[in-house]
Amino acid sequence: MFVIRTTFTIEIINFALFKMFKNKSIKTIVKIIILLFSFIGFGLTMAYIAIQFQWTKQDGSIDSNSRYLEYVHSKNQTINSLDEKEKKLFAVNLLKRILLLNKFYPKHAENIMIVYKQNNYSECAKMLEIVEHSMEANSSYNKALQLINKITKPIKNKKNLVFDWMNRIEWEDFKIAVKKDKKLIDSVEKVTNVESRLIVSCLVGEQIRLFNSNREAYKKWIGPLKILSVESQFSLGVTGIKDFTAERIEKGIKDPSSLFYLGKQYEHLLDFKTENIQEERFKRLTSFRNHYYSYLYAALFLKQMKVQWEKSGYSIDNRPEILATLFNVGYAQSKPNPSPKVGGSSIEINGKKYTFGNIAHQFYYSGELIELFPINIKKFDFEI
Repeated sequence: MFVIRTTFTIEIINFALFKMFKNKSIKTIVKIIILLFSFIGFGLTMAYIAIQFQWTKQDGSIDSNSRYLEYVHSKNQTINSLDEKEKKLFAVNLLKRILLLNKFYPKHAENIMIVYKQNNYSECAKMLEIVEHSMEANSSYNKALQLINKITKPIKNKKNLVFDWMNRIEWEDFKIAVKKDKKLIDSVEKVTNVESRLIVSCLVGEQIRLFNSNREAYKKWIGPLKILSVESQFSLGVTGIKDFTAERIEKGIKDPSSLFYLGKQYEHLLDFKTENIQEERFKRLTSFRNHYYSYLYAALFLKQMKVQWEKSGYSIDNRPEILATLFNVGYAQSKPNPSPKVGGSSIEINGKKYTFGNIAHQFYYSGELIELFPINIKKFDFEI
């Protein structure tokens, strides 16, 4: 039918052209143009009909991973509803997986790490899931991944912390109490350039042996009021500075010839305002309201130990356990040597014995109170 109509159309065109144009070349050109437009029109018409009747529609296909991708989405939607402990555990697991992936595909790990650093754990988890799904055939990776997931799975434990003495109500009371003194400790750090966490380590060693729930003082004041214990007999203040030790600290910072001399800027930090030095010293160290001098004397003593050992050719700058031990045993036992020992007073907690130096050391590296008293690379003479 199309052929007949086309032939008929051509005949009509020939007749019209015969009448209009006598030049054969012109007639041929015009004829080609008219036929071209006829075919274009026919093509457009057929295309329109095909679209209307959906002759051109192709059937879509469902991806074989569709269900898995839905699972990945729904699984990671619940991350935001986790409590803080669960969220931290989840973040640790993610980080371990990223570090594992880095051994196989560093570029992928680098990209995922960018999202991890933004604390966008939900999207980070999705990125890992998709990559890991594509590595199903990699047996080495999957064995390591299974081990990571097994290790990261929480184990029910009645204890919050690995150090037994920190799992007592007294420790929780101490943390509340020491928070109240943060400004004082920070101000001492500022004038002495002795790290606040190092100062608190010595405070912990002194206070933990006094924080005994069987003690009358704990039952009456320390526990209920969440305050630090202030000593006023053999040792003084919250850090337990002995009177004769305090006197020696004072002399050491003023005498340029002393092994414990710290420099001109420290000479007047402990100046007295009255003639009755003994009474003033006692009052400043045993004040219940203001523990500033307890922390200041402790910081200056620690710095004097650091300087004494340094002058003898031994560095104990990054040995909080040794510095705390020396703080506890005093000047007489501070004898610089290449192999210093951790020790000090014996402290018994729940039937278990610890030394002053070990208690201070465990606290220092426990991470407890780190948001208030961070660990610095340098413990002394840093810029604030």
